[in-house]
Amino acid sequence: MYAATHPAPPKLSMFQVLACGAAVVTLSMGIRHGFGLWLQPITQEMGWTRQSFALALAIQNLSWGVIGVFAGMVADRFGAFRVLIGGALLYALGLIGMALSPTETLFALTTGVLIGAAQAGTTYAVIYGVLGRQIAPEKRSWAMGVAAAAGSFGQFLMVPVEGFLISSLGWQEALLALSAMVLLIVPLAFWLREPRFAGVAPVVRTQGIGAALSEALRYRSFLLLTAGYFVCGFQVVFIGVHLPSYLRDHGLSPQVASYSLALIGLFNVFGTYISGTLGQRMAKRHILAFIYFARAVVITVFLLAPLTAMSVYIFSAVMGALWLSTVPPTNAAVAQIFGVQHLSMLGGFVFFSHQVGSFMGVWLGGFLYDRTGSYDVVWVLAIALGVLAGLINLPVREHPIARGGAAAVA
Repeated sequence: MYAATHPAPPKLSMFQVLACGAAVVTLSMGIRHGFGLWLQPITQEMGWTRQSFALALAIQNLSWGVIGVFAGMVADRFGAFRVLIGGALLYALGLIGMALSPTETLFALTTGVLIGAAQAGTTYAVIYGVLGRQIAPEKRSWAMGVAAAAGSFGQFLMVPVEGFLISSLGWQEALLALSAMVLLIVPLAFWLREPRFAGVAPVVRTQGIGAALSEALRYRSFLLLTAGYFVCGFQVVFIGVHLPSYLRDHGLSPQVASYSLALIGLFNVFGTYISGTLGQRMAKRHILAFIYFARAVVITVFLLAPLTAMSVYIFSAVMGALWLSTVPPTNAAVAQIFGVQHLSMLGGFVFFSHQVGSFMGVWLGGFLYDRTGSYDVVWVLAIALGVLAGLINLPVREHPIARGGAAAVA
């Protein structure tokens, strides 16, 4: 049923995997982190509501989560190469559709479904599967921190670039420029072709997809990690998409909004790297609980303090250190518990919860703003959910799951 024992196939060099994987995440995540900059230009020119724009991005996050599960299955079975190529092409088509869609429905289909599917094939679940298979367990959490830091650097690098493109070319031409830029993922994918999927040796599997998924869904700690990730998605996507408009509503300049998102990306470079490094030495549940509790405190202080450009920059820096720092310990915990045979798929399931939270955060932001004229209710929800997520992660058990008396193979 499964392949017998074979000589281990050669592995890619750690530098090659990290450099190319980080570059892919930099492009993919860097572009998507700037989408909030298009909210006001698009809604004002097209005469759409904020809710319609937010709904498209909410669909994007949900599409990313749903399709990410299947993208993970394909990457685990056939390697990341094919998935990355398909994801890059979909990303380019989605950005073109985002620029040229004449109706809200078509905008939701391209910006939402197409770009969401593209992100499923070009971001963490797929890249982390490569890292898990190619990098030794004693360096895995650190490597995931490096990849997550690359995504954060992409935000720091790309958000100001996107702001510049919008101001200099116009919002439509800026999206068309990005559609060409994202195709750089295609040559990078060739450097992530894993020998084990290229006919060197059959992939060794001791567990089928159904068995792996059933095992995970029955395991309490997997469900707790999944529930906590919902909150991560809710918080970061609400803030990432709606913070620029929140600041403009309170009289701050568009440059403050652009710089704030860039600061989040810059400080998240350090936060995710530190989080991944600490994951090699500390219990990952303690790291995650601290991050969620700290987010709740930071948002509370931000809302209570006078709103100035300086307070925004301080908030962005501190929140940036906590932004995607949940990603390395969450994925490393999944790998530690279940092994790496189905890591992309299981990571995709956990990330699906993240994207459901993202859907709720971005959509509720637009919906409640249109109904109440403010974001106050969603800010309060973000605080309450942060406390809940901190509590949820404390009882997670991280040791390898026993299968027939043997621990999961890392």
